[in-house]
Amino acid sequence: MVEGEGVRVNWLLGFFGDPANWSGPDGIPNRLLEHLEFAGLSLFFAMLIALPLGLLIGHTGKGALFVILTANAARALPTLGLLVLIVLFLGVGTSLPVLIPLVALAVPPILVNTYEGIRGVDPDLRDAAYGMGLRGGQVLGRVLVPVALPLILLGLRLAAIQVVATATVAAYVGLGGLGRFIIDGLATKNFPSTIGGAVLVALLALLVQLGFTLVQRATVSPGVSERQAVR
Repeated sequence: MVEGEGVRVNWLLGFFGDPANWSGPDGIPNRLLEHLEFAGLSLFFAMLIALPLGLLIGHTGKGALFVILTANAARALPTLGLLVLIVLFLGVGTSLPVLIPLVALAVPPILVNTYEGIRGVDPDLRDAAYGMGLRGGQVLGRVLVPVALPLILLGLRLAAIQVVATATVAAYVGLGGLGRFIIDGLATKNFPSTIGGAVLVALLALLVQLGFTLVQRATVSPGVSERQAVR
């Protein structure tokens, strides 16, 4: 067992220590940029869809059933199967085939957490805001969103980590990203490449986690954080 672990460590050191893996179109920097492009664009489009819907439905209380049905339907979609199906129709000339399933994957956690965050705000705060003369949009922007921000950021964080991990499927259909190290490594029995790619994806997910933790500390007011801690 110890010998096997030593072999894997040597594979890992060999992968990251090989200068050939740090240059050219198949190098780590280029594959990382491709992966970030897939993940970043998918998260951006998912936010454009899910955040406004979650805010609107959470604020008005209308359409809760839509949130549940949409979330369940999107979660049931097989990401890889959807990717292959889209490639059959659209080809692989652009990144669109991988963006569609990744957006479908990212929408549910953002939508559900945004909705739950807004709906979970203390009704007394809503009443106090209306009592001060604020209108619907002002109540949403000045009161509800700041209080619900921890849950909204949680949804974004979950979506981002899922997208970063799942974007490796792009390699199954010949697209780029860090998944190429894993898929190509398995196909050619280049195990240092496989384990190196897996470590890169895991490290990227951890960096995303850390990034959202820092964003939450910078954007969520101390009062809201203390209130969440008490709950």
